[in-house]
Amino acid sequence: MTKVARNVTARRISPTTDMLGESPVWDPQNSTLYWVDGVSRLINVHNTVAGTFRQIGVPSMIGSIGLATDGKLVAGLVDGIYLVDIASGECTQLFKLPNASDRIRFNDGKVDRQGRFLCGSMGVFAEPCGELIRVDVNGKADILANGIRIANSLCFSPDGATMYFSDSLDRKVRAYAYDKEEGALDRPRIHVDTAEFDSGPDGATVDSEGCIWVALVQAGKIGRFRPDGKLDCLIEAPTDMPSCMTFGGPDLSTLYVTSIKDSGSGRAISRHPNGGALYALDGLGVTGLPEPRFGQQQSLQP
Repeated sequence: MTKVARNVTARRISPTTDMLGESPVWDPQNSTLYWVDGVSRLINVHNTVAGTFRQIGVPSMIGSIGLATDGKLVAGLVDGIYLVDIASGECTQLFKLPNASDRIRFNDGKVDRQGRFLCGSMGVFAEPCGELIRVDVNGKADILANGIRIANSLCFSPDGATMYFSDSLDRKVRAYAYDKEEGALDRPRIHVDTAEFDSGPDGATVDSEGCIWVALVQAGKIGRFRPDGKLDCLIEAPTDMPSCMTFGGPDLSTLYVTSIKDSGSGRAISRHPNGGALYALDGLGVTGLPEPRFGQQQSLQP
């Protein structure tokens, strides 16, 4: 198991700040990083080779995105799951939330290694009315969990057989045995108790060694936890409210980290001058995994 290097460097990437930066996703096919500003209803697009930045407006708050095919992203908006055309910005609804209301919205989401998009809805006022929903490329949906207040930390082990997920207000990241064909969830176990770090868990990602990286948003830190749940290392985040991260760059060795300026809920307001900026962390000494694409099965890591 690789030990994270101590000479980690952080550099600010984004020229502007997000209100609620979340859900970074790296596309190796075009050397482009995507991430969202949920409050401002924007998808950010940064081509790292050309050095360009642009934004795609969407019709409602956006919780998360995943890579898709044919120049599209899959996205969790307030009321459903959509395909977003990257060139035109056109949004096509795949699935509508049956109990859509101004008290519920979609939040954290990820594509599983079978090419299905999982996204957790949440109570806007932290009520336990959220659900974890899986949607396939045909719009068929399954409800995997309910009673969720703030869905977060969704990611998968390299072999796709373990799903990580949290309700942030519980301050625990749970690990579920994940049926790779049917997608059924087994009874979870507590993988990481983030109360020890005086923080709820926010976004998360998994590296090539099967370690999970968790944004400890209230502590201003990022934790790397081994497959057995034990802490490997804690890294000081470049801002006080890191929200999510993904590995990217040519060799997937750069950790891109989003952050919060003002979540709009009153629960998360940064005191840092660069709150809401996107950062790149280099020198970690570990690499990530390529993200799956919606509608395509990914070759699983052993």
